[in-house]
Amino acid sequence: MRAAVLRETGRDELDVLDDVEAVGFGPGRVRIRMRAAGLCHSDLSAMTGVLPQPAPFVPGHEGAGDVVAAGDGVTHVTPGERALVCWLPSCGSCPACRRGQGRLCLSGWANIGTPNFRNGTGELFGFAGTGTFAEELVVPAACVVPVPDDVPYDIAALIGCGVTTGLGAALNTARVPAGSTVAVIGCGGVGVSAVQGARIAGAATIVAVDPVERRREGALRLGATEAVHPDALADARRRITGGEGFDCVFEAVGTSGTARAAYEATRRGGTLCVIGAGSADDHFRINMFELFLDEKRILPSLYGGGDVRRTYDLAVSLWRAGRIDIAGLVTHRVPLAGVNDALAQMRSGEALRTCIEI
Repeated sequence: MRAAVLRETGRDELDVLDDVEAVGFGPGRVRIRMRAAGLCHSDLSAMTGVLPQPAPFVPGHEGAGDVVAAGDGVTHVTPGERALVCWLPSCGSCPACRRGQGRLCLSGWANIGTPNFRNGTGELFGFAGTGTFAEELVVPAACVVPVPDDVPYDIAALIGCGVTTGLGAALNTARVPAGSTVAVIGCGGVGVSAVQGARIAGAATIVAVDPVERRREGALRLGATEAVHPDALADARRRITGGEGFDCVFEAVGTSGTARAAYEATRRGGTLCVIGAGSADDHFRINMFELFLDEKRILPSLYGGGDVRRTYDLAVSLWRAGRIDIAGLVTHRVPLAGVNDALAQMRSGEALRTCIEI
């Protein structure tokens, strides 16, 4: 089969190979024929080494397709059923899962060190234990979530990560109050999903902050009340909040610089919600006096900050009701052979989300 492969960390381009095989099928595992995958900035971060990932590997962790086969012991999906890929499954029995914090379950991370593919050169890993930039994928059953047939593959793929991450950050983690003022720093697919979550929650003002004009335009189209360049954030804070700061600020980039800007834009007693996935050696600094004096809540949000499958269901329900626009997140579509064009669009900042049609 075909798959896009990064041969070594630090390379800019992927090789689309046709001699790749998905491996590991057996009891407790599922084989999926992929139909659509979303290109997320986390894929780029894994390629550059910002996020840890063994190489060579097949990128992609957002995806949806059809179940081809279910191994022994798998009862929640059947061949022919439509499904999305969950890159961080929970075991259901560890202390985190029993507390209702399945997104903090560590069992899913074990998948990262298990090869998902092979070709003539040897074993290949899948990003985040998945690797959706391939025609077929074999993953543990917990990574496979059935979706209704009326949900298109591209919609299901985005619900698998970006939509759930941003929407959940607003509704589950920050719990944006009705009538509040909100700023979202970073308006890619995750950031604009946080914009939509804040709108649904009833925020009165939502300021989208991004250096790329096309992304600012996308945020306005999807629910922001205003969109500004980062250089204009301080002015927006003064103009909209009288200098006090926003009630909730979302950081959806993943750098200490943008996290610091988000902290400064948050009012005293307000909420800074960090969604962006950053590097382990990039340290966010805050002094103990301001931490004590300002009483700002700093809330990281991993994978939507709630029960992932419940947030999937919520996203589907809101999409069906026309309350959120998921198709509007997809600004570019490319076949698997055009994946390097998609990477260039992502690096330029021109794409909210690119759908890779497989």
